[in-house]
Amino acid sequence: MRRMSETSEEAGNEHEAILGEAYAKTRKSLIAKLDNWEDQRAWDEFYKIYWRLIYSVAVRAGLRSDEAFDCVQETILSIAKQSKKNLYDPAQGSFKTWLMNMTRWRISDQFRKRKKDTAMVGGEWENDRKTAMIDRVEDPNGEVLSRLWDVEWKKNVADAALTRVKAQVSPKQYQIFDCYVIRQWDAKRVQDHLNVSMAQVYLAKHRVGAVLKRELAKLEVDAD
Repeated sequence: MRRMSETSEEAGNEHEAILGEAYAKTRKSLIAKLDNWEDQRAWDEFYKIYWRLIYSVAVRAGLRSDEAFDCVQETILSIAKQSKKNLYDPAQGSFKTWLMNMTRWRISDQFRKRKKDTAMVGGEWENDRKTAMIDRVEDPNGEVLSRLWDVEWKKNVADAALTRVKAQVSPKQYQIFDCYVIRQWDAKRVQDHLNVSMAQVYLAKHRVGAVLKRELAKLEVDAD
């Protein structure tokens, strides 16, 4: 059982390494295209926060990994171009919904591109399930994608907030918080495993939790 767990963890680490490499490559390409824009640094930060959200939804919608990364780049470039022209109007809806729609259109673009490429070589759709997903993604109501988006949005906001928290607290405090709050170990196990006092466990929970709450609130305000 332990060997199976180790194998699963190794596979997970390898997957993350592949994603990390693709992330760095896509980010570099994206920033190069934004090179002449005054707010390049802001878009770099935007990419760091939202790339995994767009990628995850694209993959769950049926795109391959390489297609999903193309979707990430094209979505953010489209958003950047619209923002430069002040085409986003907060009065018309939340940023969260706007970003979802921009992502949905780019996902549809990738499916159409795949269909065109397949037709050019005389092939047909490999998978009826994917065809059905395309139809659902392109559905004006976007109900399936909306549900995917809500799930991945919450996860992405939490991950982004935790990344910000790590930069504001000590590694030890974050490690305690991770074990006690995120992994939900009991306090005694955290105490024994990390060789800390019970007071340190509860202090880390309070301090890191307060920072996390503040960062989550900031991200949610930005999405309104």
